[in-house]
Amino acid sequence: MFITRNWGLSLLVGALSSTGVSARQQPPTQAANGNIVLDVMVTTKSGRPVGGLQRQDFTVLDNKKTAMLTSFAAVDGRQAPIEVVLLIDAVNTGYQSVALERQEIDKFLKADGGRLAYATRIAVLTDTGMQMEESSSKDGNQISVALDQNTVALRDIRRSAGFYGASEEIQISLQGLQQLVQRVGPDPGRKVVLWVSPGWRMLSGPEVILTDKEERQIFANIVSISTALRRERITLYSIDPLGTADIGARTFYWQAFTKGVNKPSQAQIGNLGLEVIATQSGGLALNASNDVAGQLQKCIADNGAYYEMSFDSPMSDKPNEYHNLEVRVAKPGLTARTRQGYYSQR
Repeated sequence: MFITRNWGLSLLVGALSSTGVSARQQPPTQAANGNIVLDVMVTTKSGRPVGGLQRQDFTVLDNKKTAMLTSFAAVDGRQAPIEVVLLIDAVNTGYQSVALERQEIDKFLKADGGRLAYATRIAVLTDTGMQMEESSSKDGNQISVALDQNTVALRDIRRSAGFYGASEEIQISLQGLQQLVQRVGPDPGRKVVLWVSPGWRMLSGPEVILTDKEERQIFANIVSISTALRRERITLYSIDPLGTADIGARTFYWQAFTKGVNKPSQAQIGNLGLEVIATQSGGLALNASNDVAGQLQKCIADNGAYYEMSFDSPMSDKPNEYHNLEVRVAKPGLTARTRQGYYSQR
C-alpha cells in the first residue's frame, strides 16, 4: 500500500516544488491584455490535416462561453517557422529498448532521402539531465550521423524497481521537461516536441493519499507546466516505443487524468503523466504500434496545416483559475484539436 507515510512519495512531492516549469517573462502590456494564442489542428476522421478553412468556420468556447477572436490565420505548416525536437528518453525506457528506439528514429531521419519537413534537433534525457544539440537542421542524414556518435550513457543511478525507482524517474523527467522549455522556449515560432517514451508511472490511485501541502505542490506544477507550454507555443507528442509489447491496463490508465484540474484538492501525480501533458498541450499520445518511424511521421504530418487564432481572456478574480477550451468546426466530419485549457494569471 502506498500512502503519504511512504518516504518515496513524500520525497517526490517535496522535490516537485523545485521542478516547476517557468516560461519567459511576458511584456507588461501582453500580460495585462491576457491574450490567449491557440494553434488549432483540424483533421478528418482518418486523421488527415485539413487546410483552407475560414474564420467563420470556427467557434472558440472558453468555459462554454463564446470567445471573440482578435486574430485568425490559416497557416501552411510546411512554410511556417516550426522547430521540431526529437527526444530520446533513456530514463523511462530500458537500455535494450532504447537501442531499438534509436533504430526507428534513424529510419525516420533517413526517409525521403533525409529531407526533413522542419528544422529538427535531437535531445536525450538521461539520469544526468537533458542533453540537446545546440542547433537544428533539415538534413536528416546529418542528424543521423550525429546521433550515431552520441552514446546514451548507462544509468548512473541505481534505482529500485518499485515505488522508489518510479519516484526518481518522475522527478528526473519533470526536471528534464523544465530544461527543455528553458532551451527551446526563446526560439521563434511554434515548437513541436516528439517525446519517444512509454512515459513514467502514475503513482496514483485510491491507496495513494496526499496531504493538503502535497496537493498544493502538485497543483502548482500542473499550473506552471500548462502555462509555460502555452506561452512558449510548445505542442508535445508522446510516442510509446514499446508498441504492442506495452499494451495493458497502464496503456489507457492515463486517460483518467486528462480532465483539467480546477483546484489543489483534485491534484494527483497522475495529472503530471507524459501522455496527459501531451494531450492537454494539443498533441497526441500514440501507443500500440511497433512502427515508431511511422508514428513520428504521423506527428509531423499532423502539423502540415493548422490555424493560429487568439482571443482576450476574460477578467478573473483570482489567479490559477482553470479555463476549459473547446474549438468547434462548422463543417461535418471534421475535428478541431488544440490545448485543452489554460490557467488565468494576474
